[in-house]
Amino acid sequence: MKTLLFDKWDSEPVKIDDISLVKYINFEDKIIPHTFGKKTRKRFAKGSLNIVERLINKVMRSGQGKRKLSGKYIRGRKSCGKKLQAMNIIEDAFLIIENETKQNPLQVLVKAIENSAPREDITRIKKGGIAYTISVDLSPLKRIDEALKNLALAAFASSFNKKVDAAQTLAKELILASKNDTNSFSVKRKNEVERIAISSR
Repeated sequence: MKTLLFDKWDSEPVKIDDISLVKYINFEDKIIPHTFGKKTRKRFAKGSLNIVERLINKVMRSGQGKRKLSGKYIRGRKSCGKKLQAMNIIEDAFLIIENETKQNPLQVLVKAIENSAPREDITRIKKGGIAYTISVDLSPLKRIDEALKNLALAAFASSFNKKVDAAQTLAKELILASKNDTNSFSVKRKNEVERIAISSR
């Protein structure tokens, strides 16, 4: 008997087109994507974590570190550390995706990650008292991190102080990103980051 995610969706037929991300987009055989923090103390262990659980973890974060505004969105939803609430948001979003696109929502999620994962970014270096930025290639693990962060941020940004709930906005963002639509926040963010990196080469 197959193990289905949330007892609904099969991860076996999901295809990953981006070869560099294959190793880090994992679907463990679990009904409930929750490891209870078993892999938190192992180096690079998040690479072997179920990709849906990684999205859930991004949704329940209390801000994104760099941007105060993003922290406000997520704290405003009162979902910081509430994994059950975050799981419900993801499950509801997947149901909306399935109803709207008639596709496996896991495939839509993978496509959204591939389309919103930046390949280049900038870093600041100092030489002889002069600081300047140069472009750097991103590792596959960092690319997935950035994609998941922007997908979660887009959902809360669109639903903050509005009647639309987080599940609906997340579903909309995943559908747009999977189509590589420029109206998607995460795709816009990826293009912006890559444009700045190209100018810093």
